[in-house]
Amino acid sequence: MTQAGITLVNPQLSRRRFIKAVIASSVASASYTGLQSANAQDSSSGVVERLISLNINGRTRRVDVLPQETLAYTLRYKLGLTGTKLACNRGDCGACTVIVDGITRYSCSTLTHSVRSLEVQTVEGLQSADGTLHPVQQAFIDELSPQCGFCTPGQIMSTVALLNENPTPTREEARQALSGNLCRCGAYDHYLNGVMRASGQNS
Repeated sequence: MTQAGITLVNPQLSRRRFIKAVIASSVASASYTGLQSANAQDSSSGVVERLISLNINGRTRRVDVLPQETLAYTLRYKLGLTGTKLACNRGDCGACTVIVDGITRYSCSTLTHSVRSLEVQTVEGLQSADGTLHPVQQAFIDELSPQCGFCTPGQIMSTVALLNENPTPTREEARQALSGNLCRCGAYDHYLNGVMRASGQNS
């Protein structure tokens, strides 16, 4: 209905139905805008997987990776090496720690492409071919270091890197070396006891 050139709302349309119609149209518009934005981002970034070779635990592994893909994601979800844990996913907790060319790295903040020519070692690569555990792994078991165990692979990798560089660290040196690995269970002393045992010193 019009009056003096102004279109009026249909008097038969209830307030409830009018509000429902407005909300529905807003949701549809927002969904369409979001979809357009996502599609534009994908097309503009030209996201394409590339086949690369990685040296993982002494073996050459060929895998398709995205330019922005992190090493933690590649290890876990493409190579099946789930000992590397994803927790904070922002380089804060150390659960994803691996050793790259002898140095510990947070794999959640390391791009897979950046380690193509480097040697990557994960917790799965510590065990001997006959199934014997690495001395650090065994020491952590003997000292009852893990509680929930989620942070343990990262704690192990940090300890292995430490002992490779310093076979007989002091307890304080061990504490510093593991300071980048958080344990929500609070089992820090047990992990330090494990480091001391693995280094042949009394815990």
